[in-house]
Amino acid sequence: MQSYNQVILSIGSNQGDRLKNLTNCIDLIHHKIGTVIQVSKAYQSPAWGFVSEAFYNAILLVYTPFEAEKTLSKIVEIETALGRVRADSEGYQPRTIDIDIIDFNGEIINTPSLQIPHPQMQNRKFVLAPMQDLNIDWKHPILHQSVAELVTICDDDSVLEVIGGLKNPIHDFKLHQCNYISIEGNIGAGKTTLSTRISEDFNAKLILERFADNPFLPKFYNDPIRYAFPLEVSFLTDRFKQLTDDLSQFDLFKDFVIADYHIFKSLIFAKVTLGEDEYKLYKTMFDIIYKEMPKPDLYVYLYQNPERLLKNIKLRGRSYEQDIKSEYLEKINHGYLDYIKTQTDLNSIIIDVSEYDFVENQEDYITVLNLIQNKLKGRTN
Repeated sequence: MQSYNQVILSIGSNQGDRLKNLTNCIDLIHHKIGTVIQVSKAYQSPAWGFVSEAFYNAILLVYTPFEAEKTLSKIVEIETALGRVRADSEGYQPRTIDIDIIDFNGEIINTPSLQIPHPQMQNRKFVLAPMQDLNIDWKHPILHQSVAELVTICDDDSVLEVIGGLKNPIHDFKLHQCNYISIEGNIGAGKTTLSTRISEDFNAKLILERFADNPFLPKFYNDPIRYAFPLEVSFLTDRFKQLTDDLSQFDLFKDFVIADYHIFKSLIFAKVTLGEDEYKLYKTMFDIIYKEMPKPDLYVYLYQNPERLLKNIKLRGRSYEQDIKSEYLEKINHGYLDYIKTQTDLNSIIIDVSEYDFVENQEDYITVLNLIQNKLKGRTN
């Protein structure tokens, strides 16, 4: 499940403090457009296509949830914020910052406002040289040639000078220093969306709850009294098996593990859905299983108020969820919050995301990452 678009951006500046302009540009892209995954070295190159001061250029690999046209509109906003003034005259002009979309998911896009891949990229050494720094598996979607192949046939004889490295803001986050993070939340809180984005941005092994495979779930929503106990038992056994299997299988190519649930959610929902006698039996089973479970280095609970949860549930359109009541969601929230308070040995953080949109608003996503990062720092310091 991929939640992002993979975008290659070229950034350049030939006015003012060029290195600072590039640094500020990277930071704004990271906060406004998407997660900056890779940053090339900065290169000085002569102005291309006109006579002017030399440029500093770099290439970025960015993961963004936005489509190409929206990405372009946000690029224009960033250029304006960094002082770029677009002249009325035709032709190339000096600029404090210039941002071009070089590639977007390997797609071919041709609209009045956007041509992708960039029609001149194969002719520009200041694009190809820093693209080689990224060392990504990429081929030109029209020419079907790799960056290395394009370099060998490029007619641009410009002399480029390596200026040095540029800071990548993603390196401020040290999530990979832990082994296991669990993201939890009520129905519709966004736990799967957030877990998926973090796994993609930070190269983590992703464990997603297999709720869609549970045959009792639609039956429970239609007849909760009859199907509550088999539903909760089936969830408990499935969660135990999935987590123990996935956490025991070490992945050499991933830096850590992130899951969109924790085993004790079983107890939270069981307390709300089961009668007193059934819950006592269930709690006995749970306590035996829980002792065998690995504990996360950080447990994140995403709180959303019931009104926002109901809107999210309606938007995702699962038919068997549409009759969920606000009162039920409120009970689940209270169950989580009360239980977290009793878990003194669990490193946890509660984040109220009722006013956040970490899908459409990159700044909200960065805010949540900062809260997680700060909590991890508090644990390790």
